Amino acid sequence: MDNAALVKQIEALQASVQSLETNHNESLDTIWMLLASLLVFFMHAGFSLLETGSVRFKNTQNILAKNLIVVTLGFIVWFFIGFPLALGSTDNPSSFAGSSRWAMSGFWENKSELRLWFFQGAFCATGATIVSGAMAERTQIKGFCIFTSIMTGIIYPIVVYWTWSGHGFLNFVENGTSVSIVGPAFVDFAGSGIVHMVGGVAALCGAIIVRPRMERFNQSTSESFDAYSVPFCVLGTFILWVGWYGFNPGSTGSMHDIATANTAGLVAVNTTLAPCAAGLLVFFLRAQVVQPKKLDVGGFCNGILAGLVSITGGCSTVEPWEAIIIGFLGGFVYQGASMLLKKLKVDDVVDAFPVHGACGAWGVIAVGLFGNPNRGIGGNGAFYGGDQLGTQLVGGIIIACWAAAFSCLIFVPLKLAGLLRLSDEFQIAGCDIKEHKIQSDNISDAKANLDITIESA
Repeated sequence: MDNAALVKQIEALQASVQSLETNHNESLDTIWMLLASLLVFFMHAGFSLLETGSVRFKNTQNILAKNLIVVTLGFIVWFFIGFPLALGSTDNPSSFAGSSRWAMSGFWENKSELRLWFFQGAFCATGATIVSGAMAERTQIKGFCIFTSIMTGIIYPIVVYWTWSGHGFLNFVENGTSVSIVGPAFVDFAGSGIVHMVGGVAALCGAIIVRPRMERFNQSTSESFDAYSVPFCVLGTFILWVGWYGFNPGSTGSMHDIATANTAGLVAVNTTLAPCAAGLLVFFLRAQVVQPKKLDVGGFCNGILAGLVSITGGCSTVEPWEAIIIGFLGGFVYQGASMLLKKLKVDDVVDAFPVHGACGAWGVIAVGLFGNPNRGIGGNGAFYGGDQLGTQLVGGIIIACWAAAFSCLIFVPLKLAGLLRLSDEFQIAGCDIKEHKIQSDNISDAKANLDITIESA
C-alpha cells in the first residue's frame, strides 16, 4: 500500500472516530436533558399535591384544574411566543428580547434545540404554578388563564433572554468575556431569581390585588383555613425535592465530559444540604420560638422548599459547607417573610412569596456573597474579594420590578373587569360544587361539607 492510500485510510478512520464521538456526545447530552426535563415536569405533580393539601376540601378540583391549565396552556404559549422571546436570538440580537424561532421555525436546521425547548418550557410553567397557589380559593379560572398566558408568553421569557440567552443586557459576551451593563455577568445557575423570584413576586402582587379569602382574617369566624391534607403537603414536598434534581443538575445543559459531570455532582450535593438546613431551622423555630410553638409539619415542608429555592442560584458556584449556610439563612428569610405577610394580612395560601419570592431574592444575593474564585467553579463572592455582588443586586432589583410591574398591569385590569375575584357565594359554597363536575360517589360528602360551611358562615 502506497503512502497516499495509507494517508487516506488514516483520514477516513479519524473522520469516523470524530463522527462517532460527535454522535455519542449528542446522544448523551440528549438523554441527560430529557431525564432532567422529565424530573422538572414531574414537579408539577408535586405542586398539585402541595396546593391541594393546602386548600380546603371544597376547592380541591379547582386548584387541580389550575395546575393542569398552567402546563397545557403554558406549553402552547411557550411554543408560539415564549421560546422566541426567551431564546430566539438572531445574527444581530437585541439586548431586550429574542425575535426568532417563532413556532419552532428553524428547529429542523438545528434539532438539538428541541431538547432545550422542552427543558426550558418545563421551567416556564413553574412560574405560573407558583402564582396559582398564592391566589387559591378566590380566583376565577378565566382570569387566571389570561395571566398564565402573559406570564409564560412575556414576563418570564423576557427575563430569560436578559440572563440565560447570552445576549441580554444582564449577560452578554464582550471581547470573549461574559459581562453585564454593570460589570460581571449576572449569575443565576438554575433560577433562584429568574424562575422563583419572578413567580413569587407575581404571586405577591396577585394575592394583594385579589384580596384575602372571605373571612380569612376575621377572628370571630369559626371557619378553619388550615391545610386540608398534611400528608398531601408532605408528599408534594418530597416530589418537588426529587424534581429539583432535574431542575438544578440538569441546568448544566450537557453531560458528555468529566468537568460537566463533576459540576452536576456538586450541584446535587448542594441541592441536598441547603434544604436540610432550612427545613430543620424552620421546624425548630416554629416549635420553640414563634407561633404556633408546636411541631409544625407544614412549616417544615415550606422550610425545605425555602432552602431549595435559596441554593438554586448558586448551586454550581459554592462549596457544600457554604450551601448549608445559604440554606440556613434562607430558613430565616422564609420565616420572617411569612410572619410579615400575616401581620400585613396578605392572604398567601401556600406561602408562595416567602418561599419563592423572598428566598429567590436571597438566592440571587447569596451568589454575590459566597463562592471562592480560587476553587475554579465560577465563584466570585464578596466574602473572598470578588465583585459579583453589585451585579446581583442590580439584576435582582430589575427582575423583581419587571415582574411586579407587569403582573400589576395584568391583575388590576382583570379586577376592574370583574374577571379576577370569585363572588362570596362561590367562596362559601366552594368552587368544586359551583363550577366543577362532582363524581357521583362524592356528592354526599360534598353536600355535607357545603352544609357545614354555610352553617359556619
